[in-house]
Amino acid sequence: MDLREYLRVFGKQWWLILGIGVLGLGLGALVAATATREYTAAAQIFVATAAGDDVGQLAQGNTFTQARVQSYISIADSPAVTAPVIAQLHLAMSEPELAAAISASAPPNKVLIDIQVRGESAERAATLANAVATRFTIVVAQLEDTTRSGHSPVKLTVTHPAVAPAGPSSPRVGLDLALGALAGLLAGLGAAALRHVLDTAVASPDDLEQLAGAPVLAVVGFDRRASREPVSFRDEPHGARAEAFRQLRTNLQFVNVDHRPRVIAVTSSLPGEGKTSTALNLAAALAEAGSAVILVEADLRRPTLATALGLVRDVGLTTVLIGQASVEEVTQSAGDNLSVITSGPIPPNPSELLASGQTQAVLKDLAQQADFTIIDSAPLLPVADGAEVAALADATLLVARWGRTSRHQLTQAVETLGKVNQRPVGTVLNMAKARGPDSYLYTQEYAYRPAH
Repeated sequence: MDLREYLRVFGKQWWLILGIGVLGLGLGALVAATATREYTAAAQIFVATAAGDDVGQLAQGNTFTQARVQSYISIADSPAVTAPVIAQLHLAMSEPELAAAISASAPPNKVLIDIQVRGESAERAATLANAVATRFTIVVAQLEDTTRSGHSPVKLTVTHPAVAPAGPSSPRVGLDLALGALAGLLAGLGAAALRHVLDTAVASPDDLEQLAGAPVLAVVGFDRRASREPVSFRDEPHGARAEAFRQLRTNLQFVNVDHRPRVIAVTSSLPGEGKTSTALNLAAALAEAGSAVILVEADLRRPTLATALGLVRDVGLTTVLIGQASVEEVTQSAGDNLSVITSGPIPPNPSELLASGQTQAVLKDLAQQADFTIIDSAPLLPVADGAEVAALADATLLVARWGRTSRHQLTQAVETLGKVNQRPVGTVLNMAKARGPDSYLYTQEYAYRPAH
C-alpha cells in the first residue's frame, strides 16, 4: 500500500485508533497513580591530587585524576560503602537494596563525581546521599593509600552536599501519560493496519477491477430507501443512486463499441449483493434514455421483481418455457419504454430449464423485439443457473457489494464465468459507503439544485 492508501485505511478506522489511544492514555495514568513515589538527592564530590612543585607536575596530576575518576564511580555502590552507611543510619534494608538506590557518574574531562541516591522521602534521600558521599570519600582514600602511610595521592571533598529535593523524581506523571498515549496510538495504528490486512472484503474500485479483470462501470452508494423505492429514478430522479445508474448506462455503451451488447446478464457472487436492484435500475436508466428495454427475471429460485414492482407473479418466463403462454402474453409494462417478464411459477428444475434450447430461443426472440434485454440471473456460486444464463447473453455484468463480497468469492465468480467461456465486461461496486474517508462517491459534491 502507498501512503494515500494507508491514510485512507487509518481514516476509515479512526474510531479503533482513537479508542486504543485513549486506553493507552488511561494505562499511563493508572501507572502514574499507582507507582510508589521516590525522591532523588544528589551530592557532588571534587577530586584533587597532591600538589606538585611545578606546572608540569600539576598537569600530570590533573591527567592522572581524570583517568582515576572514571574508576571511582564503580565504588559508590560497593559493600565497602553500603555496609557502613546501613550501620551508621540504622537502616532497615539490605546492602543490595541500598546499592540499587545509589548511582554515580562523572562528567567527561572533569574531576567531579556526582552521587545520586533514591529514597522514599525527600529528607531520607538527602540523608542517604550525604552519608554515601562521605563514606565514598573515605573508601577511595583508603584504596589509594597503598603504602598504608595514611597519605593518599588523591583527596576527595564533598563540595555540594545533598539537600532535600522539592518534588519526587518518580513517577513522572507527564512522561507516563505521554508514553501511554504514544504506545496506545502506535498500537491503534498497528491494529488498524492488521484489521485491514485480515479483512478480505472488496473495499475499493481498484480491488474490484483488479480481481475481476474488468473495469468498474459504476459505484452505487448505500441508500436505506432502496428497499422501499427499488427504482431510483422514481424516488429521487436527481439523487446519487439515479446518477450512478446513469453513469452505468453511459459506461456500458463503451465496453465494446464495435459490437455493443444488447442482451446483458446481471449477476453476482452470492445473494444479497444487489444484482436484482442493479438489473432493474440499469433497465430503467436505458428506458429513460429512450431505448426499448425488456427486463427478464431469470432468477428462478428467489424471484423478487414481481413484488418490488407490484406485478403479476403467476405467469412469466417459466410459463413461456414450458409452452403454456407466449412472450407477448406474459410481458408486463413497468413504465415508459420498460417491459418486464417476471420469473413466473418456481420450477423444480431451474438449471435444466435455463440450459434448454427453449430458453435460448426465447432470449433470441426478445433481442429482436427490444433495443436492450436485461436479464436478472441467479448468483454464480451457490447454483449453476447464473453461469448458464451468462453463456446465452452478449455480455455479463458482475455486481459486488462493498465491504461484504470477499476477494476469494469474487475470484471464484470470475472463474465460474470462465468455465462457460465468459468474462464480465464490467463490474458494479454496490452499496458503497456514501460518506467518510473511505467513500468513493463524489456526487454529493455536485448535487442537483433546481432553480427557484
